[in-house]
Amino acid sequence: MMDLSNSGRMAPETKIDDARTHEAAVMQTFEAFKAANDERLAEIERKQRADVLLEEKVDRINRDMDRMISKAARPALGAPVRRDEVIAIEHKAAFESYARTGQADAIRMIESKALNGAIAPDGGYLLPPDAEASILSRMAALSPIRSVAMVRTLANSTLKKAVYPTGSNGGWSSQSTASNTVTTNQYSELSFPTMELFSQPAATQTMLDDAAVDVESWISDEIVYSFSAAESTAFINGDGINKPKGLLSYTTVADTSWAWGSLGTIATGVSAGFSATNPSDILFDFAHGLKSAYRQHGTFVMNRKTQGVIRKFKDTTGNYIWAPPTMIGAKATLMNFPVVEAEDMPDIAANSLSVAFGDFRRGYLVIDRVGIRALRDPYSAKPYVLFYTTKRVGGGVQDFQAIKLLKFGV
Repeated sequence: MMDLSNSGRMAPETKIDDARTHEAAVMQTFEAFKAANDERLAEIERKQRADVLLEEKVDRINRDMDRMISKAARPALGAPVRRDEVIAIEHKAAFESYARTGQADAIRMIESKALNGAIAPDGGYLLPPDAEASILSRMAALSPIRSVAMVRTLANSTLKKAVYPTGSNGGWSSQSTASNTVTTNQYSELSFPTMELFSQPAATQTMLDDAAVDVESWISDEIVYSFSAAESTAFINGDGINKPKGLLSYTTVADTSWAWGSLGTIATGVSAGFSATNPSDILFDFAHGLKSAYRQHGTFVMNRKTQGVIRKFKDTTGNYIWAPPTMIGAKATLMNFPVVEAEDMPDIAANSLSVAFGDFRRGYLVIDRVGIRALRDPYSAKPYVLFYTTKRVGGGVQDFQAIKLLKFGV
C-alpha cells in the first residue's frame, strides 16, 4: 500500500519497489525481443525471408521497448510544490517587477492575499522572505551584540515581558502542605518597543533595466551593512528614544550594592587603567563576580584597543590569559571565555565602562518585527532611483543579573 503520510509524497520503499518492477519488465521485454528476433533471423536463414507475422511481432516488441526506455529516461516528478513555496516565487517576481519598473499591482495583490493590512502602500512593500532571512543572517555576523544576544521575532510592534526580579520562581511542591506559590506583586514587566531603522540605497535606471542584475540581492547587499552599523551602536549606547536602549545606557551601581533594574560594576581600582602589579587579577575577580549559572555561558565584550591592552597580560603562573582564535570563524578567548569585539564599546578612560562580561543570551534581548519594506522613489534624487528601506528593531536588558561591567576607576 502507498504511504500517504508525508503530504502525498510516495514513500521511498514504494519508489524502490516501482523501480525494481520496471527493471524486471524491461528485462522481460528485452528477452522476448531477443527470442522473437532470433526466430526471425533463423527464418531468414532458412527461407531467405521472414514471415510477415514474425516481422510484425518483432516490431511490436521493439516499440514496447522504446516506450519503456523513454519512460525510464523521463525526470522523476518531485514532491508537490507547497502553497507557501508558490507564494514565495510569486512574491519574488512581483517585487522585482516593482523595483525595476515601479509597477506595484502584482505585489499589492500578493500582500492583500496575505491579509497584511498593517502595510500601507506609502510605507513600501515587503522584501521576499528569502531576502529578509538572508539580511538577518548576515546582520547576526556583523552586529556584535546581536551575535550573542537572544533574538525574538514579533508580528506586533512591542514585546511586553513579565520577569521575576527576586530570583527563581520555581520550587518543590508538596502533597501534604500548601505549595509556596508566587504572588502577583513579585513580578514586574519589561517593555521592548521596536523602532524604525532605515537605509536608502540609490540605483541608476540603467542598472535596473539590466536583466542580469539581481535587484533583490543588490538591495540586500546595500542595506545590510548600514543596518548592522546603526543597530550595533544602539545596542551598546542607544538611549531608548527612537532606538533600542543600549547596554551602557542603564543605571550602574557598584556590584556590592546591586539591585534589579541596574547593572553591577566592578572597579579596577585605578583611574583609566589597570593596576601596575598583577593587572590580570581584576579580570579574574570580574569574571567570578557573575553567578556560576551565567558565567558558564559568559562572553567578554570590548573594543579593539581595550583588547590590545589585555592581550599583554599573564596570569600568576606566567601564561597569557588571552588566546587567538584557532580556526576560521572562531573567536579569540580571554581566560577561556570568548571575546566579542565591539568598536562601539568605549576606550579605556577615567571611569569608563570599557569591558562587559556576561551571558548575553539571557541578559540582552533583540526584537525584530517581521518584515523589511522598500519604497521605490524615482523623484527625489533624479536621475537616480532611491529605495527607502526600513525594518523595525528593538532591544534592551532583560536580565540585570546576567551582565556585569568593568569600571576603570576606584
